[in-house]
Amino acid sequence: MSEKKNKSKNDNEKNSHDENSDETVKDSNKDITEVNDNQNDESHEEVNENLEKQILDLKDQLMRTLADSENLRKRTIKEIEHAKKYSHVTFVRDLVSSVDNLQRALQSVPDDKSQLSEPIKNLIIGLDIVEKEIITTFEKHNLKQIYPLGEKFDYNLHQAMFEVPTSDTEPGIVVEVSQKGYLLHDRLVRPAMVGISKKIEEKKIKDKKPDEI
Repeated sequence: MSEKKNKSKNDNEKNSHDENSDETVKDSNKDITEVNDNQNDESHEEVNENLEKQILDLKDQLMRTLADSENLRKRTIKEIEHAKKYSHVTFVRDLVSSVDNLQRALQSVPDDKSQLSEPIKNLIIGLDIVEKEIITTFEKHNLKQIYPLGEKFDYNLHQAMFEVPTSDTEPGIVVEVSQKGYLLHDRLVRPAMVGISKKIEEKKIKDKKPDEI
């Protein structure tokens, strides 16, 4: 009878120990699970932070790329407009030299044409018409003549070739144009060659010594 009681007691103790072990294991598993959950939460937060950072970096790169593309587009449009305006400036510079020769030829014609033969008169009339058409065409394509006679000297548009002493006008006025200038849009193709007025210097009268008289 005593043995049965002892056996029963031992069985109860064993069962109690097993139950305690099971509880301990459960608690340990619970703690491990909680730790894993916390680690997973932290890992998810890190991943989210990294993703957000990557998104911001990509957005920044995209905005920079769009800005560079827009700047390139504007610069290309500006270069195209510039090329349309000024790409033929060398040709224009050579052309106006030929027009100069034509105008010099017309200026050499005498004012009194009565002594000229009829064919010569007709030729001169034709050359006058051609010159006027050329100037009209120049203006149509924004090529303007610079003929600053009587204007204030402007070093941006004129080139002073000589000075003319005079008291008729104030100093620095264009009194003679040796060669016309040309302006393409807002770019100077060739400055006007001019003579500008200069103040006449007053001579100082010195007293003469008696022995010099």
